[in-house]
Amino acid sequence: MNLEDFSSPIVGLLMFFASRLPIIAVIGSGTLDYAARSRAIGQWLASQPVHLLTGAGEGVMQAVTQAFVATPHRQGFAIGVVPCAEHSVAIPKAGYPNPWVEIPIYTHLPLSGQRGESTLSRNSIVILSATAVIALPGDWGTGSEVRLALKYQRPIIAYLKSAREIKGLPTGVRVESDFENVASFIIDHTSRNNHLE
Repeated sequence: MNLEDFSSPIVGLLMFFASRLPIIAVIGSGTLDYAARSRAIGQWLASQPVHLLTGAGEGVMQAVTQAFVATPHRQGFAIGVVPCAEHSVAIPKAGYPNPWVEIPIYTHLPLSGQRGESTLSRNSIVILSATAVIALPGDWGTGSEVRLALKYQRPIIAYLKSAREIKGLPTGVRVESDFENVASFIIDHTSRNNHLE
């Protein structure tokens, strides 16, 4: 039996799963959206053969995801790793996932912010699932994700006007204010598998 024996939708589904796309995590503020930078990142990632991964919240996470999902002819999906409420693992944290997340990954992990490096935080899942990471401005939770990216040796670039835009940003993280340099970084770190153009 060969692939011609199956109907077209099944062949398409098999081809989809046979060609795994890289996953680009975008991390940043859960309250402020940094609209221009978030929109630029979301739209550009949607033009590339990648999946978008965020922490599924508001702020940067929602703005990037909305731009990604609204871009026509994209290949990837918008994935969000959802924290649970602190009082019940069966309930997502209030405000999660944002309405633009297409594939929510619900977890039993309630912690975030300054506790973002804890084993009870979803941040490790976000970082370990990523091919590469883009950090936008954020608070202590974003800083914890950056530290995890360094710990787990994930390629990371910070798209910032200044290193002060992420609280607790560790030294050694490449900071770029030019979008083209951010795009080149992502292409360089995912092109080993010839996924990006």
